[in-house]
Amino acid sequence: MIKRLLPLLIGLSVCGAALAQNTPATAQSSGGTVTMHHTTTTVTTWSAQPPTGGTSEEAVKTSIANAGYKEVKGLKFKDGVWRSKARGGNKKWVELAVGPVNGKVYAADAPSKLNKDEISAKLVTAGYQNVKDVKFDDGLWAAEAKTAHGDDVDLLVDPDDGSVVAKSRD
Repeated sequence: MIKRLLPLLIGLSVCGAALAQNTPATAQSSGGTVTMHHTTTTVTTWSAQPPTGGTSEEAVKTSIANAGYKEVKGLKFKDGVWRSKARGGNKKWVELAVGPVNGKVYAADAPSKLNKDEISAKLVTAGYQNVKDVKFDDGLWAAEAKTAHGDDVDLLVDPDDGSVVAKSRD
């Protein structure tokens, strides 16, 4: 299996390096034509407060209810995501994390669809370098990496699609 994954990881690494070289948002004029380059992101730096424009506390409670959980308690913003406990359909309490921007609910006891190598490859493809200390904890993948500009960051990563849910400068 490793022999089959190696070419994929190398290909993703090469593609990631090429995609990571985005041009900053600028307007370039050539003969009356204006070209705009934009890079958008849906992550937030960790702080004691949710990001501006992020998911509100009420919206988080709604997301948790829509995911089939009841009796939400201890909801607070911590380490880049909303965290709480809630009672599931089986009447057992489960710890949850909720994405600060996407509002997606991550149960601490849910398995990951992606493995450690796939998460690392997704982060490299997204432009991160020196990805290390990748581990699955409380429903999200955590990793340390460097940005394209060389800044150290801590990342929380979606276990289903490998997207960055939250990041914090180290």
